[in-house]
Amino acid sequence: MTSDTATRARQGQTADERQPPWQRRLRRFGYVGGPRPDVRERLVPAFPEPGTRVWAALGARPGAALVLARWSGWIGPLLVALLAGLTRFWHLGSPKAVIFDETYYAKDAWALWKSGFEAKWPDDINDKIIGGFDTVPDAPGYVVHPPAGKWVIGLGEWLYGLNPFGWRFMVAVLGTLSVLMLCRIGRRLFRSTFLGCLAGALMAVDGLHFVMSRTSLLDSVLMFFVLAAFGCVLVDRDKARARLAAALPVGDDGPARPDAAVGDRLPLGLRPWRIAAGVFLGLACATKWNGAVYLAAFGLLTVLWDMGSRRLAGARRPTLATLRRDVPWAFLSTVPVALGVYLASWTGWFVKSGTYSEKGGWQHSGYYRHWAETEGGHGPDGFLAGILNPLRSLWAYEQEVWRFNTTLTSPHTYQSNPWSWLVQSRPVSYFYESPSPGQDGCPADATDKCAREVLALGTPLLWWAACFALLYLLYRWGLRRDWRAGAVLCAVAAGYLPWFLWQERTIFLFYAVVFVPFLCLALAMMIGAILGPPGSSERRRVVGAVGAGTLVLLIAWNFIYFFPIYTGHPIPMEAWRNRMWFDTWI
Repeated sequence: MTSDTATRARQGQTADERQPPWQRRLRRFGYVGGPRPDVRERLVPAFPEPGTRVWAALGARPGAALVLARWSGWIGPLLVALLAGLTRFWHLGSPKAVIFDETYYAKDAWALWKSGFEAKWPDDINDKIIGGFDTVPDAPGYVVHPPAGKWVIGLGEWLYGLNPFGWRFMVAVLGTLSVLMLCRIGRRLFRSTFLGCLAGALMAVDGLHFVMSRTSLLDSVLMFFVLAAFGCVLVDRDKARARLAAALPVGDDGPARPDAAVGDRLPLGLRPWRIAAGVFLGLACATKWNGAVYLAAFGLLTVLWDMGSRRLAGARRPTLATLRRDVPWAFLSTVPVALGVYLASWTGWFVKSGTYSEKGGWQHSGYYRHWAETEGGHGPDGFLAGILNPLRSLWAYEQEVWRFNTTLTSPHTYQSNPWSWLVQSRPVSYFYESPSPGQDGCPADATDKCAREVLALGTPLLWWAACFALLYLLYRWGLRRDWRAGAVLCAVAAGYLPWFLWQERTIFLFYAVVFVPFLCLALAMMIGAILGPPGSSERRRVVGAVGAGTLVLLIAWNFIYFFPIYTGHPIPMEAWRNRMWFDTWI
């Protein structure tokens, strides 16, 4: 019997006849099967209808309460993002100094916007910049990271000038928007506005994310692009499954049923959200090269999701169907798009070709811009030279950068091993000074010097709780086949595990900011389990609410307690020592 004949035969059966034989045998003894699940609901679970009780309790009229409930999917995330934005922009220009690696990226960003390529700055220029100096040198600078993140940082400098507020502005904007995105991503992932807002709120009060959102480093920009790409592949998953669900045949008894013709043969058509993911992943790679790990991880993730979707829709050979109909388009939607975006980020380097003279050679152009014409041997002539020589030069430049990044072993006071990141064993001090009484905000009546520090330290209770959350997600994914846990674990692993391959390299805790959003998703999922599943007894709900609420309040208190050493606010030396819980934090 062919598949089409079998399908027509099944369509002619009654609901009882379509039941498995064991169920029909048990009916003799009074067995009544539960309601047959609708495959459409399994493919695309509905968002629960928001209730109006909370709004009514706050005094809203029934009509207004209904409108507010319907818009709660945006009202909640926007309120959480507002809180995050207010804290991140508060005294953003303080400390008024070039702190930690801002000495590289703030100046590189300014040079990109002014000259199109990074410049080589004098060693003693930082104090002059704080005083108002903003002239870009002509000499090209050797840099070890692609330019996309520096273009983003430079946008704030273009708006507000070469000063601490200017070079931190866009990082704070992206840090705030990432909180909003995480609320919406969590809502879609968990089908719960509350858990989505909880994940965003947890990230809003994470110390590492907070400090990185107020410091002009590339890792926060990388985190934003990675999170945006994750949101895009998540939306793409829902859209693709919705197309499969809409094509499934519906029986006389109501629910849709799996169909091999749909699962095996249905093309999913144009998938713009996956293309958008390719764009964001390209921007991530063009900010720091470890974005390429996420390109591979999210590409594999979306293929596995397609395979599971087709299996659920009734595909007899879901792997073969996915390889034929989805994998080629998944590749074209991500890898070539990301490569194109990466090359586009070097536009300034390509365009600013400089000038040539017999005496001085090539001048006023980017580092290695004319390697092909000077050191690269005989290359193509004519029209092809104008196209291939810049690409050859860029390839040679990238090889030099790869050698640098993979062999960097210069010891640093605040370097740390990735084994210690999750427990926050060795945070990074970005700025520290000890003002005397009456200076730099230290009270005049203070009996001792004060301490001002900006410490890149994750909120300890949040990170320690996240360790247990990751174990819970391993259980959910490994033993319960929960795809949500698998997606979050994939994102954490892509940002964390590759660093174990480079333990001899000089690496720092703040690299972990790229997977902070996914730690917050993991913690929100665990807190949701603590609250109890739908249908739990009132006693179970009360106990769960008390436990979950206590944990969240302790995390918020922990953030407030460490707030002065996140912002460089002057505090008495004794208060600073009280916040140094471990000797490795000093």
